This record gives sequence, C-alpha cells and structure tokens, in this order.
Amino acid sequence: MTAARPAVGFIGLGDQGLPMATAIAGVGFPLHAWARRAGSLDGLGEVPHQRHATVGELAAACDIVCLCVPTDDDVLRLAGRLLEGLRPGTVVVNHGTGLPGNAVRLAALCATGDAEVLDAPVSGGRPAARERRLTTMVGGARSVAERCAPVFRSFSRHVVYLGQAGAGQTAKLFNNALLMMNQAAIGEIVELAAELKLDLGRLVEVLKLGSAASAALSLLNTMVRPDNVEHLAGVEALDMELFDQAMRGAGIDSTAVTERGLAGARGLAQLLHRLEYLPDRKEQH
Repeated sequence: MTAARPAVGFIGLGDQGLPMATAIAGVGFPLHAWARRAGSLDGLGEVPHQRHATVGELAAACDIVCLCVPTDDDVLRLAGRLLEGLRPGTVVVNHGTGLPGNAVRLAALCATGDAEVLDAPVSGGRPAARERRLTTMVGGARSVAERCAPVFRSFSRHVVYLGQAGAGQTAKLFNNALLMMNQAAIGEIVELAAELKLDLGRLVEVLKLGSAASAALSLLNTMVRPDNVEHLAGVEALDMELFDQAMRGAGIDSTAVTERGLAGARGLAQLLHRLEYLPDRKEQH
C-alpha cells in the first residue's frame, strides 16, 4: 500500500456512500469508482475520480476498496469479482451493516487472494455523511485498521476499533438495537403524555434538552420524517432481524431485546403521527 496517499476504490454511491466517497476525494486520496449503472457515477459531478468499466479493473488499481452496498449477499458477490484484480495486501472494507459471521466469511474469502478485510459499518445516516461526522466501527486486524484510519477519518467524527473480524458488525447491530429500543420507550412516554393531554411537541422538545436526551429523540422530524418513515421503519425491522440472527448464531437468546426493538421500528410512524409530524391517516384516504 502506498504510504502517503493510497488509491481508494468505492462501490455503492447511494445516499450514504456518495458523500463518503466525496469526502475521501476531498482530502486528497485518489478516488476510483465503479457502479452497476454507469449513470450512478454522475453523482460525483466535479469530484476528482477515475471511472472503471469492471470491478476487477477497479480492484487492480486500488490499495483500499470500500464497499457500501445494501446486503451481505451483495458484498460477497462483489468480493468474488474483486478477487479477479486484487493485488496482495489490498484492503477490502465493508461499510454496510451485516452479520458478524459474514464478516468472518468475507475475510476468509479475500485471504485466498492475499487481501486484507475490515468490517467498518457506519452510523449517522446521510446527514452525518454529508457533514463528515459519521461514527465508524471497525473490526479486523488492528494494524490494517490503523492503515485505513486516515481514509475513515475523512468522513467520520469518530473512528473506533472494536476487535477482530466481525466486531465492527456486532457493535453496529447493538447500536441499531438500542436506537430502536429507545424509540419504543419514547412511544410509550408519548402515549402516557397524550392521556394527560399534555402538549406533546413541547414535551419532546424539553426532553431533548434534559437528561432524557437521545439520538432517537433528536432524529424525530430531522432524519426521520413523514416522507421516509415507512421506508426507515422497514429498514429498522430488517436490522433487528439481523441482530436476532447474530445473537442466535452466538448461542444467545435475544428474544426480549428483539421484540422490544421491533416494537420501536413498527411504532415509528405512529409516534410521528402522535407528535403531529404526520397527517391523520384517515385524512389520507
């Protein structure tokens, strides 16, 4: 790997990936990009980058390859294609959320091509990615994590090393589960306050200012909005299923936590409705 400015490849220029890739180029790393649909690369606009026609071609040009795609299946499929071009010592980084066991599988797969792997999921969503204040949770060999830390810091406020392969994914799943459990608790408090006929909007605002403050509260009507709440609730439910699958794979019964988290995800739209961030559902028909 080039010591000063390693070439960084990026695949997955979605809502979160695009500002991450932009940040990487913005601090001077040579950026390489590939997309299944060439038009997706247009989002980079004037950002300095080199486009590649194939995944293997991108792999051959890079010291670090960052993946920000939706599922573990997507990651593993791309890894198989990356192996066609990866040079020994290249680092493959998965920034998506997935199972710790699949992080270990990815590491084993890339090891056949003498490539290194980090699982480095991020938290904060598109707003934090645009403002370069994501939290990046890193699993894998510490020495490899240290080599890639300057790249991660380009889009992160916090970069935290958690341990060996899968540790980053485990931390991200706990992060997501706790967020959703907090949403469930907020929903219950709001329902009680409604019975007392309190001003719910003012109550939530003062809770944000006190010791009850949380990310779950601050995200309401900022990142979690009427126009995306149904989509986000569905994504959260899938994340809780991943959490439960990971815990069961480790021999841990997480039923109570999973059910609580799912309640938070499924009640998210109703919570916005209660706070008058959504129109009454009867008026929508």
